[in-house]
Amino acid sequence: MYIRLEKPNYRFGDDMMNSIERKIIADGVAFNNIKVNRFKTIRMSINLYVPLNVEDAAHNALLRGLLTRSCKAYPDFTQFSKKLSALYGTDIVSSVKKTGAYQVLTFTAVGIDDRYVFTDEIISAEISKLLCEVIFNPNITDGKFNDNDFEQERRQLLDAIDAEFNDKRGYAISTMLSNMLKNETCGIKRYGSVEEIKKITPESLVDAWKKLLKDSVVEIFYIGDSGADKAEKVFTDAYSKIDRTPCKVDMSYVKSADEVQRVVEEMDVSQSKLVLGFRSGVGCTDTEKEWIAGRLMCAVLGGTANSKLFNNVREKQSLCYYCAASYNFINGLMIVDSGVLNENIEKTEKAILKEVEDMKNGNITDFEIEATKRAIVNGFRTSNDTTAGIDNWYSSQFINDGFNSIEELAAKYNAVTKEEIVEAAKKLTLDTVYVLKNK
Repeated sequence: MYIRLEKPNYRFGDDMMNSIERKIIADGVAFNNIKVNRFKTIRMSINLYVPLNVEDAAHNALLRGLLTRSCKAYPDFTQFSKKLSALYGTDIVSSVKKTGAYQVLTFTAVGIDDRYVFTDEIISAEISKLLCEVIFNPNITDGKFNDNDFEQERRQLLDAIDAEFNDKRGYAISTMLSNMLKNETCGIKRYGSVEEIKKITPESLVDAWKKLLKDSVVEIFYIGDSGADKAEKVFTDAYSKIDRTPCKVDMSYVKSADEVQRVVEEMDVSQSKLVLGFRSGVGCTDTEKEWIAGRLMCAVLGGTANSKLFNNVREKQSLCYYCAASYNFINGLMIVDSGVLNENIEKTEKAILKEVEDMKNGNITDFEIEATKRAIVNGFRTSNDTTAGIDNWYSSQFINDGFNSIEELAAKYNAVTKEEIVEAAKKLTLDTVYVLKNK
């Protein structure tokens, strides 16, 4: 199934004091105005979705950091910082992640709302223009990026990748996924590979920038009380000058595992790691009702303080230091990870699989279901406490037919039955067991 991020123009309000108006302002570009009047700041995020592949992912990961260092109008970091300070301390940052077969580059600006400016200056428009300068007019001279800025940003990116090795829990999960998804596009790392990063040149990065502007599908979110119309015009004018051919990405996924692969790695660690990768049988190409039941099933298993893994494997049997489950419905995956002593690795794996089998057999109490629903819904509601949380709430729904408000999605989770949770559990198949063993 191919998914284009092109929900139609529409608007709605919810009972959590937010309303959203969506407009398609260019081919493959949507501007989402989220009206919120309880913050003194505005937040703009520009999310660029591109197909995930090793070479382009490496270029884009390096590019997103380089773009936020300077631009043509402010060609060095000092001048750029002075401009941000002049805009009442506006902050512009960037990030890169992957979602299914997409790599997502996000450029975010946070600044003061127009209501609180003491002059007639329209800060929302000025911040939008600066964001457009960053994205559309980077500091390129003679067909290449500045050599010094390029080398500094590449070194920082490589250092950040090296630092991931020090987080052994994250490293274990990442390594398990690399083995589990080695033949799938979604298994490519968000930054491509270290080898590809080292091949990049200031000239090749210019070509990557041009490709990004042309091929990306774009979701712009504006969160605040005033100035959205001014920002919308700035972005509309900017994208009207770009020749666009928005990408399409195959979002299909593997539904089940035929056999279990086992990977053991030895290392000097204080605590061994056990990571189990499951195929959930439900992904983003399936119905919303199915993946909601899958996510709730995963949370009952190991997503809250009332979960089966926490209470039974960690607390009652004392087999591990931690044991938790996470669910990725876009890729159709469920991951269970734990920190264990060497002598408890096999016992912990058996205990985890027993809890999964119990769920498949319907051994779930009403308390476990209700407590999990309350925890999930409470988590939903806390996302409304900050502009960053609101931004994440709506931007994370990029493949939905429309946006769910917090109360709408809460109602859908609360409507899930025990039988639907059991059916979701029955679809689980174990794919990969990874052990990072203390040698």
